[in-house]
Amino acid sequence: MKPGSITFRTLLVMLLLLGACVLAASDEITVNVVASVVQSFDPDEAGRELGRTWALIPSKFGYDSKGSSMWQTRLVDAWPEALYGKNKDKLKLQVLGITGKFTRKGYNYVEIVPGTGEGKNFTPKPIPIPGRVESIDLWVWGANYAYSLEAHVRDFQGIDHVLPFGFLQFAGWKNLRCRVPGSIPQAWKYLPRLRNLELTKLVLWTEPGEKVDEFFLYLDQIKVTTDIFETTFDGEDLADADRLQQIWGTTQQ
Repeated sequence: MKPGSITFRTLLVMLLLLGACVLAASDEITVNVVASVVQSFDPDEAGRELGRTWALIPSKFGYDSKGSSMWQTRLVDAWPEALYGKNKDKLKLQVLGITGKFTRKGYNYVEIVPGTGEGKNFTPKPIPIPGRVESIDLWVWGANYAYSLEAHVRDFQGIDHVLPFGFLQFAGWKNLRCRVPGSIPQAWKYLPRLRNLELTKLVLWTEPGEKVDEFFLYLDQIKVTTDIFETTFDGEDLADADRLQQIWGTTQQ
């Protein structure tokens, strides 16, 4: 055999090893990417997203002298025309309105938190994200303030990750998007392999030199682009969360 030549047997072994590597990584290959709306704010949605509400939790300068928050939300009859045009079908469309102020300039923030209940009965409840999410986007009505917006997601290990949407220095409606980096784990080797992310909150930040005496913001249609493909296998129903709950009264963590 000449130096540097490859025998048929060696080539066959190399191909078999390559095929094994491809099969081992098959669950991480994107094959079915879809767009999924996780929050619309529209009243016609079934159960108003299962009774979800949104609370505002500002930093310390977002409270008045009596300790009351100076921030509030309200559902408003409005919509981005880029999504629905002039709404000729007269659909019942709403967006989440946010208004508030801070008592002094600086790096102030207000957390926009999903949950259930209202007021003192409010309980934070993260929004589960289907599949292996690639990006998150939402519609924002800006008033040209030097404020910025970010999303916070939590992985299956309980670690929070911050994803920036960018600054809100624009007028009117605009679609903002943030990418979900591959460094955030969304699967592991055990069954079930998929480990979904959760959207825990949005956070609005002010720049130190920007005015903070009054602010208005509107949000609509929080959506994700996600890969929902999962490799099937014999007995996959025994790895389903609902099935585990039915059999054992618990789900795998």
